[in-house]
Amino acid sequence: MATDLHRQVIRPAGQKTDRKPDRPGTGTGTGTGTGTGAGTAVRVEGLTRAFDGRAVIDRLDLDIRPGEFTALLGRSGCGKSTLLRVLAGLDREVEGSVLVPRRRAVAFQSPRLMPWKPVWRNVLLGLPGHPDRAVAEQALEEVGLGHRSGAWPKTLSGGEAQRASLARALVREPDLLLLDEPFGALDALTRITAQRLVAELWQRRGCAVLLVTHDVDEALLLADRALVMENGVIAHDNPVALPRPRDPGDPRFAELRSRLLDQLGVDNHPAAQAA
Repeated sequence: MATDLHRQVIRPAGQKTDRKPDRPGTGTGTGTGTGTGAGTAVRVEGLTRAFDGRAVIDRLDLDIRPGEFTALLGRSGCGKSTLLRVLAGLDREVEGSVLVPRRRAVAFQSPRLMPWKPVWRNVLLGLPGHPDRAVAEQALEEVGLGHRSGAWPKTLSGGEAQRASLARALVREPDLLLLDEPFGALDALTRITAQRLVAELWQRRGCAVLLVTHDVDEALLLADRALVMENGVIAHDNPVALPRPRDPGDPRFAELRSRLLDQLGVDNHPAAQAA
């Protein structure tokens, strides 16, 4: 799996740093690496991203294994989407080391379809070369939207538009799929369908996934790990060792939900709520 090194900032001589020494495969300087190290799809070390002098991400470390589904939770403004944008290569004004697969794709909360292009052309948007329509239609079939390949975006429902966005990501054959609250604007029933679709696609494709979400149940239904971000770092790392498909009525599910809510600062104890 080829990798992309965003940037590794060399701090001025004498400046203290808590960063670990470079591990095999991370490379040094600015350029392209050839591996993220054994068993690692994403490696982030000492990542800092500041806006107007305020560090939104503050010396953050993160590893994601190949094929691992990771959910990232946290309060609004904690830096979740900023981290995702850094991993996607959309924000490179950073300090630290970020090593990610070269083949990666993003699906945002808004499908961001070009209204003047039919769905199949939206799926191929930005792909190098001149792929033909069959490439797009194959991806659309995979997300259950093959019958709408020639439709205009304005004629799609919210769920269909999000499926088109997923097809546009999948057509890039990503080793890392980044999802930034892709179900946030969907109604409850459509959201459930979309969550199941993503779970099926992940199991079929086997790529690493990072899902940014505010929904604790969504994280527990889908992810192998549920991370909680706070004060610019990963404050909590929770394995989700539950059999699939998962049942929200399972006492182990409820226990994990309660733990995550506590970590997020949400008072979920019935006695406290009744008071």
